[in-house]
Amino acid sequence: MALDDLYRDVIMDHYKRPRNQGAASDANIVVEGVNPLCGDEVKLWLTVSSDNIVTAANFEGHGCSISQASVSIMTEAITGKPVAEVGRIISEFRAMMLDGADANETLLGDGIALEGVRDFPVRIKCAVLSWNTLKLGLDEHQESSGGHIELSHTES
Repeated sequence: MALDDLYRDVIMDHYKRPRNQGAASDANIVVEGVNPLCGDEVKLWLTVSSDNIVTAANFEGHGCSISQASVSIMTEAITGKPVAEVGRIISEFRAMMLDGADANETLLGDGIALEGVRDFPVRIKCAVLSWNTLKLGLDEHQESSGGHIELSHTES
C-alpha cells in the first residue's frame, strides 16, 4: 500500500468513526470555530485540570472530511497531555501545514496523515480550523488563570 493511500485511510477512518465526539458537561473550556468560506464548524469541550493537564477533549461539528478528521485526530493527540506539551503539538501541526515543515510523527501521531493536504492550499484551512480553535481556547484559559471560558471565533 502506498503511503498516500495509508494517509487517506487514516483520514477517512477518523471521519467515518470520529473519536471523542459529543458534548462534555464538565468542560472548563468551550470554544467554537467557524470557517464561513467553506462552512466547516467545530465546537470543542476541553477539561483542563488544576495541574494543567488536558484530561478530556470532545467535539461536535460538521464540514468536510478533512476538517472533521483533523479535529478527531487532534482530540486523540492532546488528551492526557500537559498544556505546555499541547502547545508544542499545536505549533508542530501548524508548522507542518502552514510552513511546510517536516512533521514530527512522535508529537502528531495520526496528525501526520494530514501532511498531504498541503498539496491543496484551499483545503489547508479545513485542516487547521480545529487547531486554531484549540489554541485560542487554551490561550484564553491561561489568561483567565484557569477559569471557565466560553468563546467563539471565525477564521479569516
